[in-house]
Amino acid sequence: MTTQSMGSKDAGSPPVRDVLIVGGGTAGWLAAAYLARTLAISQPGGARISLVESPDIGILGVGEGTFPSIQRTLRRIGIDESVFMRESEATFKQGIRFDHWVRPPDTPGRSHYFHPFESAITPEGMDLLPYWLLGCADDGIGIDTAVTVQKGVADASLAPKRPGEADYAGALNYAYHFDAVKFARLLRTVAIDLGVRHVVDTVDAVPLAEDGTIAGVLTHRNGRLTADLYIDCTGFSAQLIGQALKSPYQSCRQWLFCDRAVALQVPYDRPDAPIPSYTISTAQEAGWTWDIGLESRRGTGHVYSSDHTDDTRAEQVLRDYIGPAAADKAARTFRFEAGFRPQPWVGNCVAIGLSGGFFEPLESTGIVMIEVAAVLLSSLFPWAGDMVTAARQFNRIMRQRYERAADFLKLHYCLTRRTDTAFWRDNADAATTPDTLRDLLDRWRHRPPEGLDFDLNLDTFSEASWRFVLYGMEYGTDLAAQAGAFRHKDEARRHFAAIRAGTAQALAALPRHRDLIQQIYRHGLRPRPSFGTAQAGQSALSAGMAGLSR
Repeated sequence: MTTQSMGSKDAGSPPVRDVLIVGGGTAGWLAAAYLARTLAISQPGGARISLVESPDIGILGVGEGTFPSIQRTLRRIGIDESVFMRESEATFKQGIRFDHWVRPPDTPGRSHYFHPFESAITPEGMDLLPYWLLGCADDGIGIDTAVTVQKGVADASLAPKRPGEADYAGALNYAYHFDAVKFARLLRTVAIDLGVRHVVDTVDAVPLAEDGTIAGVLTHRNGRLTADLYIDCTGFSAQLIGQALKSPYQSCRQWLFCDRAVALQVPYDRPDAPIPSYTISTAQEAGWTWDIGLESRRGTGHVYSSDHTDDTRAEQVLRDYIGPAAADKAARTFRFEAGFRPQPWVGNCVAIGLSGGFFEPLESTGIVMIEVAAVLLSSLFPWAGDMVTAARQFNRIMRQRYERAADFLKLHYCLTRRTDTAFWRDNADAATTPDTLRDLLDRWRHRPPEGLDFDLNLDTFSEASWRFVLYGMEYGTDLAAQAGAFRHKDEARRHFAAIRAGTAQALAALPRHRDLIQQIYRHGLRPRPSFGTAQAGQSALSAGMAGLSR
């Protein structure tokens, strides 16, 4: 079944007003809250939104990471930053630290690199990356340290903002870590307050109409529920888009090998332990571990390939990584298939979240794709019943988003210099790298990634993210042939020196991450005299970091 086969429905179709979201969790409730805010649910003529979720299906609460786009999403929904952080046990995330992805432990060379949420472009528009490649920064210094203060700030477990700064604004760009269960509860409260009808029931069947569209959902207690448009947020089961409508799932296992994860929640070794303000991603023998710092605990897990290890060994790798704190903790194992649905909108059904696609937790693509889908659906909402037209554009954009995100994730693997296990040798094999990614790498042999290589209508990750991962993985772009064209080396050296000075100022002026989190939970973001930094320190930070590009 394709959207084209239902083309006749657009001619004279009735308007779309009633929306039924099937499934809760982050995907369902984020979509509900976002659409409730943007589709004028409380106004005459606006959409009517209901959400049905089963009381028997839990939410995975292992600790979630996000991308800075989440700030815009939360602001659009209308959630105060302090409320969001307190209710979701959220902490700040300034990027991802990648340990041992380039080479194994205990070997010569850098042991890690950092993907920050900043840029190599100065406020005046000067691109520092070519000058870093030409050696104008200190010898041996990584791109992550040369062009932004963020690595120094995050390494010191400091916050990206200060008390009293406005919601969703700070000295440095940031995202969040949060408890997925608590976040979904907050979104549910917000969505219901905005007018979303909440139905607690189990969907037993999804009958189809004669034309192949969804005729309704049959629930255990409420009988048949019907709508003009259905949103499938039923997770990996894909009860509507997959089971009922048979929209095919395109596997990406030939590029992205990981297909399982085991997770553990562990306490800090002491109540006042520093909270890392980045995700720690550590390469392992057949995958990688994540380590996410929440206020009261760490969310940890191991993502791995079942072709390269087994569940027992994978869980032991995670426990060895955690150490004694894991001794009495129960682990949970999840299975997934890296891939996506090329047609997440079929007929009168749209898939959002895991039902539409999933790769792995690397770079927080799961929640990013939920955000993208919610924004797209809001913009393309078929008020006049023009489902086919809207579906065609939605499917094209989401398909290309997934394809390009797959390339970005594979970039983390394919440049490894590790040969110590079959997992890493297979990842470095050119045959396991998509042609589209190989083409990009070929372009960048003699020039760095630039804006012309990306389309932010289709690319989730900008050239800044690609650059930090590309050169964090020590890709060798050779600028020798055009070195003479870069005439501002002295100016670049001054910028590099200013960034070094700005790092020192930031370390003196920004608060400890844990301190700021605890203040936000107790008092919100308003300034507290007992906690604030000296005015001189604040001024120095502002001067040293003014205008640093996002």
